[in-house]
Amino acid sequence: MTTHAISAAGLGAQAPDPQMLTPELLRAWAWHKQGLDGTLQGAEAADVFTRAGWARSVGGANPYLTLFARAGTSRAQADADVLSLKIHELPTARGCTYVLGHDDFSWGLQIGRDAAVAPFRVLARMGVERGEITLLEEQILHALAEAGGPLDPKQLKDLLGDSVRNLGEEGKKKGAATTLPTALGLLQADGRIRRVPVNGRLDQQRYAYTLWGLPGTALDDDAARSLLLECYLGWTGGATVKQSQWFTGFTLAHTKAALATIGAVQVPTPNGEVLWMMPDDVGRLASFEAPAEEQIQLLAGTDSLVLLRRNSGDLFADQDKGKKVLGTALALQADLPDHPIFDRGRIIGLWQFDPGKARIAHWIFDRATPPVSRRIAEVEAWIRDELGDFRSFSLDSPASRQDRIDALDSAG
Repeated sequence: MTTHAISAAGLGAQAPDPQMLTPELLRAWAWHKQGLDGTLQGAEAADVFTRAGWARSVGGANPYLTLFARAGTSRAQADADVLSLKIHELPTARGCTYVLGHDDFSWGLQIGRDAAVAPFRVLARMGVERGEITLLEEQILHALAEAGGPLDPKQLKDLLGDSVRNLGEEGKKKGAATTLPTALGLLQADGRIRRVPVNGRLDQQRYAYTLWGLPGTALDDDAARSLLLECYLGWTGGATVKQSQWFTGFTLAHTKAALATIGAVQVPTPNGEVLWMMPDDVGRLASFEAPAEEQIQLLAGTDSLVLLRRNSGDLFADQDKGKKVLGTALALQADLPDHPIFDRGRIIGLWQFDPGKARIAHWIFDRATPPVSRRIAEVEAWIRDELGDFRSFSLDSPASRQDRIDALDSAG
């Protein structure tokens, strides 16, 4: 396998002039690649996740807003797609849960397999043998088959009795109170069971488990890693090695091998960073022009535009990087403290939903143009009518975000 780096200069006339790759253009390019410019309007949910990237799910509403912002998808349609297995929440890259389209289920699980095995290593240090977990897995499958429907962890624990070992205080300290979660995680990683939301919604973390039997892939692990990196570079429009490693969790050696396999090329930028891109995107970027008119979107702080590269500092205009909320400069934080308001890839403000008043609290850094005000009203009505609240993660509550709501009101 070839492992040497390829530069965009080798593509001749297709290569963009590095000096044209301004922060403004690169922000708009990422915006376009994410389908936030209207190019995914009306698309099926599975197609959105395939083309723009998997949606991070931590019991929050990000998957719903990901679809609404790009395709105009209603919550009811998204829930129906979950029910019919067109999309599903699965543990994949770095063992984190994302909502994926159906074409990615098998190899997405394969990517997350090592993370599912890791908890067993903790159990092994406490004297749990692999055979005990294997037996527990078989008993879980039997219990689910007998039940004929989903069972939540408590129901499973009650049915399995002493087969689920309590690991005492030592286990609690190490995040493994019993052997049940490890067995469930291994079964899910193998596609033999799947986790389903008890009320059919993605913005909560109460789950039950049901039998699945998902076929595996014909890919070896090297091929699966290459496929993920090819998708990732397509979703982002280009990323540094460090950014790709953050998302994938791959070692540097695995990353370099995958980049070579997929034929990625290096594109230098004026600030000295080197972006790795797919060859077709290099040519598209060379002729790309940022939209002239405003394109406003309210997104979650965990939206793919922000999270895939974890580079929110690059998405602020220079004059906004020093702005502070609750005493901390926005551009110096690894993750955004509030949800972002965007215009063509640039963060122009922040927002939180205030369920007590059924409104969006927001701070626009400059001024709220008519398109900005209109989009805020549209998203506010959508949250109020379809979601009821907008939680960032499972433990997010109106009380826990009140300080941030007050701070945005004050800044605004």
